[in-house]
Parts: sequence; C-alpha cells; structure tokens
Amino acid sequence: MFNDFNLRPMLLVEKSKVVNDKNFIYEVKFDGYRAFIYVSKNYFKIISRNGKDITNLYPELEKIKEIVGNNKIIFDGEIIALDKGKPNFQLLQTRSHLKILTKEIQEKIPIYFMVFDIIYENKDITNLKLIERKKILNKYPDRDIFIKTIMYDDGKKLFRAIKKLNLEGIVAKEKSSLYIPNKRVDSWIKIKNIKDGEFYIHGYIFKKEKYSLLLGEKRKNGLYYVGKVSVGAKTDIMKKIKKFKQGKNCFENFKEEAIYIEPKMKVTVAFLEKTKDGKLRHPIIKEK
Repeated sequence: MFNDFNLRPMLLVEKSKVVNDKNFIYEVKFDGYRAFIYVSKNYFKIISRNGKDITNLYPELEKIKEIVGNNKIIFDGEIIALDKGKPNFQLLQTRSHLKILTKEIQEKIPIYFMVFDIIYENKDITNLKLIERKKILNKYPDRDIFIKTIMYDDGKKLFRAIKKLNLEGIVAKEKSSLYIPNKRVDSWIKIKNIKDGEFYIHGYIFKKEKYSLLLGEKRKNGLYYVGKVSVGAKTDIMKKIKKFKQGKNCFENFKEEAIYIEPKMKVTVAFLEKTKDGKLRHPIIKEK
C-alpha cells in the first residue's frame, strides 16, 4: 500500500443541515487541496486527490519526515495557504500555479498541511475505526507546517462559529467509520457555509450543449462580471433570456465573445465565497 500511488481519498457526502449526533465527531472544513502524503525518514511524496505527483510544489512540507521516526506513514489531509490566519484558496492557487518557486515566494505564501487521518502506519490500517486511527495520528506531534485538525462534539455550535469567521464549512464523521479509499460514503458528511445573492444576467455562452450565464453586479462605475453559472437548454430561465433583445457588452472587466442582453433580469445565486477580485466561487442558481 505504501507504494500504491493509485490510491484515492475517501470522499464526503454533502448535506445542507448540521445534525448533532453523539456517534459523530465534527471538524473544521479547510479550503485547500486534498492530498495523501507518503512519508518515512528517507522518503517523501505528495499525491493529489486526482493522482498527480505534486511533491515539487510544496518542498517545505518535506520537514514532515522529521516527525515519523522509523515508521512508514500515509497521512490524509488538506494543503492550505493562510491569509491573516484564515485559509485562502485563491492564494493557494496562485502559489501552486507558479512556474518558478523561489524562497521569497515560499516565505510570502507559506503552506501548511492540515492532517485529519492516517491510513497506513507500517501496514494498512484502513480497517480500523476512525476514532482508533485518530489515536494513532495523535502520536505525531504538530509542527509549524504539520497541524492536526481538532475534533468537536457539538456540530451546531461549531458551524455557528464557522459562519461568524466566514470559513468554508464543517465536516461530520462517524466515530466508527472505516476508511474506504475512492468511495463517497454517508458516514462522512460536509456542510458548507453557503452564501447567496442576486446578480444580473448580461448574456450567455453556448458550448458543448451547455449554456453558461454571464453574471454581473452593478457598482458605482458600471457593471462588473462576477462569474458564469451553467443552466440547461430547456429550463424556464433560458426561455426567458432568449426573449431579451441582444445588445453590446457592458461589462467593465470582461471581453469574451458571447451573446449579450440588456442587464435587466436578476437571478439568485448560491456561492461559496467571493474572491479578492470579486468573482464567485462555485456559483449555483438557487431555486425559489
């Protein structure tokens, strides 16, 4: 198993509501890149959720070798970047997509590994209950770049705190859950801190049998593009949009070819967060 790089993480089912259950533990959901870290005192490799070797992108994480002693370990966790103490996915993307990684960039955008599970310690331990794997994980001390997630008993209280801090969400995991690689199971649940807002539809792009609506918001000096959201060809919203007269592009910050309409129609959109440049992350039309 330690040499099996085709291994994929166990995935979570998404739900909209937090339910407290004594059989579950609750943790903060960190907004980053899910990854396995394969490590011993003489070996280190990072494999992404999609199976890519991303070891070279985060050289500072190799310090994890110092805490495992003579053991061979596979850790499961989330690679994150912080901005003012909060995970910042946009910052992580910026750092991860750089062609040249300098010491200056490593210092400017430091990386951390938030570890929440261990699935191998000299042998396959996926058949152990989560709470037993957590006890094994606790043997490995936190370091500046290696931080174990905290378990909570009250999911509702944790979610309220997450909303106040404007973080991504929480996860709920059954204490007795075994680790099943490459499966989405209902014993692991994610509850996202979803926001919503009303945005103007200023046009659409038709590609690969899908319509992508161009969303905008009005600011003092004009209409600004905030993102695209996909809709089906036969939906009521597309029927309404196609009745609008076509016009010119009024966006101040978007120049792609598209079919533009007058920005009069609004739609309610649920989204995870707004990036620093005002774009919506994971926008979905919210049904009324």
